[in-house]
Formats: sequence, C-alpha cells, structure tokens
Amino acid sequence: MIDKLEMFIALAKQKHFGHAAEECRVTQPTLSAGIKHLEDLLGVKLVRRGSRFQGLTPEGMRVLDWARRIVSDARAMQHEMHAARHGLTGDVRIAVIPTALSMVKNLTAPFCERHPDIRFTILSRSSVEILSLVINLEVDAGITYLDNEPLGKVTTVPLYKEHYRFVTTDSGPFADRESVTWSEVASLPLCLLTEDMQNRRIVDRHLEEAGVTAAPTLESDSVIALFSHIHTGKWSGIMPSKLVETFASFPSLRSLPITAPDAEHTVGIIANYREPYTPVIAALLQQAKTVSEFPAAQR
Repeated sequence: MIDKLEMFIALAKQKHFGHAAEECRVTQPTLSAGIKHLEDLLGVKLVRRGSRFQGLTPEGMRVLDWARRIVSDARAMQHEMHAARHGLTGDVRIAVIPTALSMVKNLTAPFCERHPDIRFTILSRSSVEILSLVINLEVDAGITYLDNEPLGKVTTVPLYKEHYRFVTTDSGPFADRESVTWSEVASLPLCLLTEDMQNRRIVDRHLEEAGVTAAPTLESDSVIALFSHIHTGKWSGIMPSKLVETFASFPSLRSLPITAPDAEHTVGIIANYREPYTPVIAALLQQAKTVSEFPAAQR
C-alpha cells in the first residue's frame, strides 16, 4: 500500500499522470492502476478524471494528508531500524533560500564531524519551493524565513536574525556615509533578487513602507551574479548582513546599515512536523539548536 500512497502523493504534486509516473519511475498505466487500486481499497474517489487530471476530490484531499503522514512514518521506521544497526548514515537533502546559503556550513560541518557517514545535498530554492519540497517529502529539511509568510504545520528552529545592508563600491554612491535610509537607496540603479524570492518581497515591502518603490535595473536569482555586478560600480544592492560577510573579500566593496527602519527577519530550519522524528532529522534539529544564535528560551 505504501507504494500506492507514494504514487498518489506524486500525482497530487505533479497534477499530471505522465509526470507523476516519471517521478515514481513507473509507466503511466501502472500509476493509474495504482491510484484505482487505492480508490477501491478505500471505497472513495480520490481523483477527478477527464481527458486529463482535473484535481483531487474532497475525499482525495483528506487522503493526501493521511498519505503524507503514513509515508513519512514508514520512512521514519525504516530509518530508525537502519540507524539502530549502523548509526546515522545516508543522504540528507536540505533546500535553502539563496541568502542563507553561506551559513549552511555552520550547520553541516559540525554535523558531519559527529556523523561522518552522512552525505549532504544542498539545493538553492525560493521559500515557496522549500515549503512545498518539505511538505511533499522531497527534501529532509529547509532553511527559510520563519516570520514573514505563513509556513503551516512544520517544525521550526530559529537560527539567526537577518539584517539588511546597502552594498556599493568604495567610490560608489553613499560610500562616504556611515548608514543610509531605505528611501535614499531606492533612487539608485539597483540589482536585486528576482520577485519570486522572499528576500525580494521583504525588500520591496520595506521600501514601500518608506514611501518609495524599487525599480531595479538588474535582477537575478543568483547572489553571486548580484555581487559581481555590484563590483563593476554600475549597480548597488540591498543584501542580508550575513551574506555580505561572506563576500567581504571582494575588493573595493563597501556595505552600510540601512535604517529607518532597522529591519530584521528570522531565518531558521524547518522540517515536517511529526513525532517521533527520524534519527537523522532529530539529530539535525538538535544540531540546529546548538548553532542557533537565539537563546534557548526563544527557540
């Protein structure tokens, strides 16, 4: 039955029988038969069918919640039994917002020292994608914003507060200042993250609160691309302070705190809410608490 539930989860995510079959590495007739078997077993229709996938029925939406829980529990049981025999081993996939990529090493490096048989895959994704990947069991955890947009029922551990800085060159605008305001930076040629990134939505909102609107002349979903363009002196940027620290070795770059207001947002790790956690996820969440910059009472 677990394999049928995995097929159903894939169909709900892909919203296409052929794509779901590819994800499950089965033929489309095999997937369709698996979904039909699940419907017969439960005695309800799960999928609205026509010439193509038309969505889930109300019963299908309820079964989807159960399917995620059951598949997650089954995987947790397998992982726990494996860990009991061999210790923590295997692959851990973490999806991370681009602005937090530079700090992931603070979590993964000490974790690997304690559990050397763990292999990490780090994926750069938007916050919306991260939440979907976590909920659909496609990654083990995510690192994203915790306090800006709804997350739903997930476990969270705050890691640090994100603050914002104006980044320019030594000879660029406001380079001789100690700080700038949100309203001042809006008038400059800016390069910013693309609008599908939550960091960009945060930046846009703070600019709007200051009574101005961002009009970037360059956008990218790559922070490396943004910093390389700032380095030319033709653009300036608005970056989280931890990210600026990573690129501090770039010659001729200068960063200033942005005030009025002094904005901050919480970045942390998220995982599917469940008890008990798999041994790997439990250890990862514990490691996150260890490296968190928040006092224990606030985690």
